[in-house]
Amino acid sequence: MRMTELKGRLPDEVIAEAAKRGVVELTPPQEIAVNEGLLSGRSIVVAAPTASGKTFIAEMAMLRTVLWQFKKAVYIAPMRALASEKYDEFKSSYPFVKVALSIGDLDSLDSWLGEYDIIFVSTEKFDSLMRRGISWLESIGCIIFDEIHLLDEIGRGPTLEILLTRLKRVCSDAQFIALSATIGNAQELRDWLGSGLVESSYRPVPLEKGVELEGIVSYLNGKEERLESEGKTPEARITEDTLRRGKQAILFYATKRNAEAGAERLSKLTARYLKEETKPLLMESGKRILSALGKPTLQCEKLSGLVGNGIAFHHSGLVNEQRREVEDAFKNGEIKVLCSTTTLGIGVNLPAHTVVVRDTTRYRGGEGSVKIGANEVAQLFGRAGRPKYDTEGRAMLIARSKAELKELWKRYIDAELSPIVSKIGVLPVLRMHLLSFIASGFLHREDSMLGFLSETFYGYQYGSSEELKRITTMVLRELQEWKFIEDNEGIFSATRIGRRVSELYINPISAKWMIDSIPKAKDDLGILFMVSNTPEMVPYSKVAEDAWERMPDYNHLIDSEFAYQLSHYEPERPFSTALMLDEWISEANEYLITKKYGETPGSLFTKIQNADWLLHASAEIARLMHMSPAKILEVRVRTKYGIKKELLDLVRLEQVGRVRARVLHSGNIRSVAELREKGSEAMLTKLFGREVAQKIWAQVSA
Repeated sequence: MRMTELKGRLPDEVIAEAAKRGVVELTPPQEIAVNEGLLSGRSIVVAAPTASGKTFIAEMAMLRTVLWQFKKAVYIAPMRALASEKYDEFKSSYPFVKVALSIGDLDSLDSWLGEYDIIFVSTEKFDSLMRRGISWLESIGCIIFDEIHLLDEIGRGPTLEILLTRLKRVCSDAQFIALSATIGNAQELRDWLGSGLVESSYRPVPLEKGVELEGIVSYLNGKEERLESEGKTPEARITEDTLRRGKQAILFYATKRNAEAGAERLSKLTARYLKEETKPLLMESGKRILSALGKPTLQCEKLSGLVGNGIAFHHSGLVNEQRREVEDAFKNGEIKVLCSTTTLGIGVNLPAHTVVVRDTTRYRGGEGSVKIGANEVAQLFGRAGRPKYDTEGRAMLIARSKAELKELWKRYIDAELSPIVSKIGVLPVLRMHLLSFIASGFLHREDSMLGFLSETFYGYQYGSSEELKRITTMVLRELQEWKFIEDNEGIFSATRIGRRVSELYINPISAKWMIDSIPKAKDDLGILFMVSNTPEMVPYSKVAEDAWERMPDYNHLIDSEFAYQLSHYEPERPFSTALMLDEWISEANEYLITKKYGETPGSLFTKIQNADWLLHASAEIARLMHMSPAKILEVRVRTKYGIKKELLDLVRLEQVGRVRARVLHSGNIRSVAELREKGSEAMLTKLFGREVAQKIWAQVSA
């Protein structure tokens, strides 16, 4: 079907923009979607491979809603990075549409969003907005759920499922578009949503899937290929064969450490295939990676050096600036090989000619080493094949024996996708959501809550569940005991503190732990332990040697059933996380902190951000307890900047953070008032350069 055939069924602006991008004809999944009623407002489940055109299906639905029905569209993505990427793409392609991105503060209503036509949000952010009450909810005409297969994931799935079920009820006239490359039971999902279905195996770049053993790749199509390499390891053989073709590769590893080690092992190989004109560009990328932090860590130095050889590692331990630098250099073809954890399996669009899933096992707490699922491997394989650059993509696993080859073949290559299964029916998940139902005024009776839960995918898959009823009753009883809700003859209402806990988007058990701990947390470390000993701070840091010595002074905080439930009977782990944050606010060296506590720069800053949020929440709870939040707020500012108390006044200035504040303090400038009295723009220019100095002095002299 040609785009011109959609004239009169799709806004002319969309057809014109498609033509600019060279889109003349619909892909098979797009044509099926149109035939299934996409352009008449019917909801659709789209199960089709990566790069098959799913995003344009969403674009057609959203723009038809905005331009012809004068309603809003919402694009819900499971990860902030994915929401940001889709926002950037859409804003560039359709400048005539008012587009907004909201992925940040979960304690903000962001009322300004009501002025926009299309809103890109993370799942958690939109769930938070729903809790606080959205004035423009009735004006939503189209909702996109990207990566819908994550319903199956215990971490993200329940929030996505509750959100989707709630929107089905309150936005019943809206068009729902659910997108995924890996759904084993797409028809079941279609039936639950009451929608049309696009199920297609079409890929613009054909994918060959196989297993490598001793330099020979056996593909699903029956073809065998001998790799052009004398490399001694499978990764080296596959990488060199890819580089000889002038192509790029992504190798997926189970852990950050493995990804980094893999990149180091392959770096001499990739360096041999670099073109001279690429080397200066890589050197500049390396410099930017090195300067992403105030003082480079060992990981920064390692990554910077590897990039100079045309290879990089990619995982959640990188800070955002480093991740963006690596991704951009790979997209531009400068970096030839990425060694990554599965962070690239979901999220940014970063295809390569060759994809290797080296590790098919992963350590899972409490279970040990477990096999990853066929759906996850399929998701990673989907990164193989770059439209406009490759005539085929290849994705492979690595076997170390013929027996393992047969096992991998059966489990992953010649295998059907697994069905997605609801993960709602567990107690910790329901605590947060049942409180939300009551606090937001959505549901007030236990039978109505059970009725709602029966409308979820869980309810569709399992029908009436006595176990779900038992858990619901238990959660409601707990929330009453904790004084978050009240029961008036079977009608539940939220208390003032229960409503605020729901708005703050924290786990109710974390809130109860804070309520118990706030009166007892008297010093900085006690406050940091209070926020560290929560589910939101998992995974905890490595246990430090001095944790055992110092923890007895804080045993009075952990003498609670909630503390033990939160820390899984290992309070020394969250206590070590608190010790790490205490070193951070004591201005310890970042490299020494990450080394001592087994963190990466990225994971350190993630914990700092999470602690900042939890300190905000605990300050809000302290106010409701009629206790002064001053000490908590002081620790929050120090945690945000990583500073001792003596620098608090100086960091009030924009452009002044941890390093610049210490420089000023060392020069006997101890406050903004002293800077105004003793300083000058010339002095600041000498210390920080003209541009920064002008910005600082403008604030001081105003």
